[in-house]
Amino acid sequence: MRESGVLCHITSLPSGKLGPDAFTFIDLLADAGISVWQVLPITPPDEHQSPYSSTSAFAGWVKLCDPSFEADPDAELVRDWLSVNAHWAWDWGLYDVLKQMHDEKPWYEWPEPLRDRHPEAIEEAMKKYMPNIRGRIVNQVRFQRDWMILRHYAKQKGVKLFGDLPIFVARDSVDVWVRPQLFHHDVVAGVPPDYFSEEGQRWGTMLYDWEAHRQEDWTWWRMRMARTCALFDIVRIDHFRGFDSAWAIPMEDENAINGTWTEGPSDEILQALVDVAGDTLIIAEDLGIIPESVTELRKRHNLPGMSVLHFGFDDENEDNPHRPQNLCKSNVVYTGTHDNDTTMGWWDDANEIRKKRVEEVGLAGENPCETLIRVAMSSPAPLAVIPLQDILGLGTDARMNTPGKPDGNWRWKFDWPELTQGKWSIMQRSEF
Repeated sequence: MRESGVLCHITSLPSGKLGPDAFTFIDLLADAGISVWQVLPITPPDEHQSPYSSTSAFAGWVKLCDPSFEADPDAELVRDWLSVNAHWAWDWGLYDVLKQMHDEKPWYEWPEPLRDRHPEAIEEAMKKYMPNIRGRIVNQVRFQRDWMILRHYAKQKGVKLFGDLPIFVARDSVDVWVRPQLFHHDVVAGVPPDYFSEEGQRWGTMLYDWEAHRQEDWTWWRMRMARTCALFDIVRIDHFRGFDSAWAIPMEDENAINGTWTEGPSDEILQALVDVAGDTLIIAEDLGIIPESVTELRKRHNLPGMSVLHFGFDDENEDNPHRPQNLCKSNVVYTGTHDNDTTMGWWDDANEIRKKRVEEVGLAGENPCETLIRVAMSSPAPLAVIPLQDILGLGTDARMNTPGKPDGNWRWKFDWPELTQGKWSIMQRSEF
């Protein structure tokens, strides 16, 4: 069955939090016949508020918690939660406390005994800060309680929650601090020069020592996927290409130009993740420079890829998978993503060739947002996801993220008066 979805992060709600705003948003989606709500990663963001460079691959961002439900979870709920999450929770609690004690400095700038996790130093810190660590754990239980209440409500309303799993983690993360053997420490991740940036993108996130993960039978990855699938109905693997090959940039370089492609574990890890995910739908983010090996990897495991209409009007390549005529049943279709400009901003920046091609598929009286949404909604794609900014017809000021630009992102919020009933009519599609 084909479905429609809306991309809107939790922080873009008027309150920026779970609770009443999130429930109201689900009501609006359900009333409009929209069955999927896609959000960005809900792990703690970095100092630039990027959720794609998190300090933990497992922890929830407690600042998203419902402000109207402050009661702490009871002891039994905490014990039950720890029976599933203890493998990461105690480490996270200690890391978060120590980071606060060291003025939010990254772990690699802490005193050597803590930086290098000398057993006696870790044991002493655990004893000294145990009340603070327990407080962190209670907050994590509270976060999951709030999230699962929302997920239960969404399920009753017929709305699936669609999450995002960043393939990489930040250097300053509890994962790298606790398990340094699973990562390379002389290079960082990114992508070469492409559509978004002439110098490429230097993300600064860590690349994996895949052989170390292989020796552990992908345990860390299995646990990570299990954690994500416990929270979402659909999971997108961001930068899916990284399982096939990743752009390794020397740690000391300021841009991504001098990186090199390094081989990934391909089918080995993906099979492990698919096995863990079970009935949870996995979607592969396969945007950018994508060799045939990545496409074949995705297809071998029956994972949908992505088509983004913003990429479908600028080149002469007849096989471009983002062109309206090439949209297919094996890809989820978007007008744009959180990394794109809004459609109106994209249109305002368009040259005459792009505008002419958009107008060729447009109908009389449509604006560019309406054209691209209609094209997405009427395509053969099993799922069409539209950023809320495009439903509202907003310009560049509402853009969520500009890749390669560290500051000024992740801030956009909408106001309730903007979401009038008439705005949702653009999402109706008789073929669904």
